[in-house]
Amino acid sequence: MSDPNKGLFLGSHMSIAGGVDQAPARGATVGCTALQMFVKNNTQWAGPPIPPAQIAAFPRALEAAGIRLDKVFAHACYLINLASSKEDVGAKSIVALADELTRCDQLGLPGLVLHPGAHLGAGREAGIETLATRCREVFRRTPAVRTRVLFETTAGTGTNLGAPFEDLRDILAAVDAPDRTGVCLDTCHIFAAGYELRTAEGYAATMDAFARLVGFERLRAVHLNDSVHPLGSRKDRHAHIGAGHLGTAAFAHLLNDPRFRALPMALETAKNEHMDEDRMNLEVLRRLKDEG
Repeated sequence: MSDPNKGLFLGSHMSIAGGVDQAPARGATVGCTALQMFVKNNTQWAGPPIPPAQIAAFPRALEAAGIRLDKVFAHACYLINLASSKEDVGAKSIVALADELTRCDQLGLPGLVLHPGAHLGAGREAGIETLATRCREVFRRTPAVRTRVLFETTAGTGTNLGAPFEDLRDILAAVDAPDRTGVCLDTCHIFAAGYELRTAEGYAATMDAFARLVGFERLRAVHLNDSVHPLGSRKDRHAHIGAGHLGTAAFAHLLNDPRFRALPMALETAKNEHMDEDRMNLEVLRRLKDEG
């Protein structure tokens, strides 16, 4: 049977309600060949361990869904802020990230997407150094874990790090653990941060900057989201593919760029319980690949 995603690894963020092993079947119902998921309740610092039965069932669920394990990645809890100037938040963040990395490793997931965090007024350089110090401590506590931390590009709201590509460059250099780190690129976020994607010239300039400052060898996952707000707004709000300020042209450029062909790419757009919007968005993306 031919790949429904036209040679790409496309999917969406899927719920783990009922257990982590339930996410693959949900992805299969909309034709996912890639998948993003949480590995615990995302609104809490801590949670009960993943039951051994769910860990054992997870690879079987992926096989039944036709989704490769290396095309599945997790997203970390939004409470985690390694760059925070607040020591109590930093301490909790270290514990929480170590726990989530361990959970990911139990499932064999290659990457865990993490927002670089906000320095809360301490300044960019101080925030990056604080983030790096805490991240290295997390790695010290999890020496056998194979799951990479994937620092996500951000829209740059407030004191959040990760909007200019230079932030990611300097974060990766400060952490200095190339075997344990990587990057996740979010289309909505980089557009909101001021990077043009809609025109061929703008797309080429943006990706040239990414290649030069970060490097495609560090890119491990992609979030495919349109943007409710315009270029350079520094506002993070996702829209359905083609329904926001990015429009379809930006996604056509990316989907037909061979540098993205092997990467897992997931939607993070709103959907109803039947996931009709996921089906709609994935169909738009497949069509754009065909038309490119």
